[in-house]
Amino acid sequence: MTAQQVTVAITGASGAPYAMRLIACLLEQQQQVHLLMSSAARVVFATELEWQLPANPKALAAALCEHFSVSAEQLKVYGKDEWFAPVASGSAAPKKMVVCPCSTGTLSAITHGASDTLIERAADVVIKERGQLILVPREMPLSAIHLENMLKLAQLGVTIMPAAPGFYHQPQSIADLVDFVVARILDHLKLTQQLQPRWGYGQEPK
Repeated sequence: MTAQQVTVAITGASGAPYAMRLIACLLEQQQQVHLLMSSAARVVFATELEWQLPANPKALAAALCEHFSVSAEQLKVYGKDEWFAPVASGSAAPKKMVVCPCSTGTLSAITHGASDTLIERAADVVIKERGQLILVPREMPLSAIHLENMLKLAQLGVTIMPAAPGFYHQPQSIADLVDFVVARILDHLKLTQQLQPRWGYGQEPK
């Protein structure tokens, strides 16, 4: 099993551009991406990116591999019920996982160890194996239920990283805002990134 593996799960929250940019950056760094996508995520992709993605995992893998110009070995796609996928077992799953964007429904399921879908099971595996799990929720306002779920996961070592871009770098486009969030994710994965300068580096007040 290669050490350069990351599981990326895409759920039904708003934020498809974050997911696409994150996957592109991971693939550019020769990470092997294990991709999981919910049915609701495909609806979001159609709405936000006007991209109708196939439901069949093999067709989805083919479409994404063509889009990113990578091999099926570098970008592996699994269906929600593929229980024999490596991500379903602590003996084979990547030790790093990002759910981007993360719906509050997925957040709740992960908090309570539901494991009813492969996304939920993969997150459960990363937690129990004491790996690195990053959740990127995109919701507002947050209810007490959402906050309690986030607190419980944070106490277990999960990183809660809301899709909340900053503006101190004076973004000029939506792409700049997307890059801000993706850069922070890459930082936490301990991967190099040149999407955004870190605070205090390469920035002078005007």
